[in-house]
Amino acid sequence: MVGAPQSFVTSHECDKVAFQNGFRRTHGESGGWRHYTSTTAQGSLWLTRDNTGGWLLALDHAGVIAEIGVEPRDAEGPGIARFRFADLALLYATMPRVYELAVSLPDAPLQEFLHRTEILPRSTEAERLVVQRVGQNIFRERLMAYWQGRCPLTGVTDTALLRASHVKPWKDCDSDAERLDVHNGLLLSALWDAAFDSGLVSFDDAGRPLFSPTLSSDGKALLRWENPLPLSDKHREKLAWHRAAFLYEDA
Repeated sequence: MVGAPQSFVTSHECDKVAFQNGFRRTHGESGGWRHYTSTTAQGSLWLTRDNTGGWLLALDHAGVIAEIGVEPRDAEGPGIARFRFADLALLYATMPRVYELAVSLPDAPLQEFLHRTEILPRSTEAERLVVQRVGQNIFRERLMAYWQGRCPLTGVTDTALLRASHVKPWKDCDSDAERLDVHNGLLLSALWDAAFDSGLVSFDDAGRPLFSPTLSSDGKALLRWENPLPLSDKHREKLAWHRAAFLYEDA
């Protein structure tokens, strides 16, 4: 039962799950739960096994909990939400997404940017451009993680054909926090990025494309898509700005 000290086998399996998915800092065991953090991702997680043979994951990262796509269970334990998996394979299948979200939300890209640019000069335009490129590279890295290296509209996974698209452009953002917010970004194939960046296409609150009347019929035919964008409420807030900026009717 949860609360009893873990067996050697259980603790070993918990360590494997955590270590293989980016959470390699151990903080011991308490109440039958083993505690882990990461040097690259935000938040803590805890792992244990229940008396029916299932596996339990506890999280304290609200952003991960909101977007992980797994329903919390009514179980006592650490963190702010607990999740149960019937077997180890199901837990392993979920853990990569935990890490992808934890390196992206809520301000992990901003913290990485501040760390990398802390000592960089900003006196000249050239120096400021260097700092901006650092931020844009971090933004792309974290969008790749958040969107799992795939354009959600088209299914394109070729890295060379993917673009980190700002919803609200870098120059129009009010702060570095807004510039580096992954909810202010979409990972799009190059053609969709060009259309989105120029305002020839936007998206409604259901993630479906909205095409500008200035877009030619040939251009619209080339913008093929398979699925609507899976959007959070924070994405919808940013896309409302994009629609207003390019004079789309509110969707």
